[in-house]
Amino acid sequence: MQMPLVSIIMPAYNAEKYIKQSIESVISQSYSNWELLITDDRSTDETQRIVEEYASKDPRIKLYINSENGGAGVARNNSIKQANGRFIAFLDADDQWLPEKLTRQLNFMLKNNYAFTFTAYQKLEGETPKSTVIPPSFTTYKKLLSGNVIGCLTAMYDTSALGKQYMPLIRKRQDMGLWLSILQQVPNAYSLPDVLAFYRVDSGMTQNKFKILKWQWDLYRNVVGLGLFKTSIHFCSYALRGFVKHKK
Repeated sequence: MQMPLVSIIMPAYNAEKYIKQSIESVISQSYSNWELLITDDRSTDETQRIVEEYASKDPRIKLYINSENGGAGVARNNSIKQANGRFIAFLDADDQWLPEKLTRQLNFMLKNNYAFTFTAYQKLEGETPKSTVIPPSFTTYKKLLSGNVIGCLTAMYDTSALGKQYMPLIRKRQDMGLWLSILQQVPNAYSLPDVLAFYRVDSGMTQNKFKILKWQWDLYRNVVGLGLFKTSIHFCSYALRGFVKHKK
């Protein structure tokens, strides 16, 4: 019996420094029935050329180009729209997977009939492994409101149970917005405690902490649609968890 197709969603913007490593980590997967859908968000560097080179050698790799720069959520949604797989997985253009990532996570989902899962991951600075992030065994809509424990590079959902699910069209925090939407349809997201991915902390945005808090507030109010009182409660919990996490 043929194993199901996994569609890997990769947004890319000026990612020439690390995207080769990201693509190579997909090509190196022990699980081979995948497609890698890369949507370039109007890069001005060599990102498109690099992806075209890989796509010319491997038909499982496909490049799409946004008509204008719209942010990671828009790029991810374009790739989701083009996806043919039963399972949707996410990997950014500066992160990496370990070779057994798809095999182990897919087996975990199929064996337990889970529709939405995530895994542990390790932070990476340059080529140096840093701290490991071990998530709780599961999370719920209510729990996730107070803190996002699902690393985007580890998330996978089953379209046979959920259909295609898209990210809200906001510039930041769109991944958490999607997880919350999915968790309104299934009671739990389950985690595999194995470290199966590397999350790069030395690229992309080194964001202003106040801007991050503003985006989080806007997510609660404008995307999730919480009232002022509930927003305040979850926002305070989120900010406190972020402070504790930063101190570790």
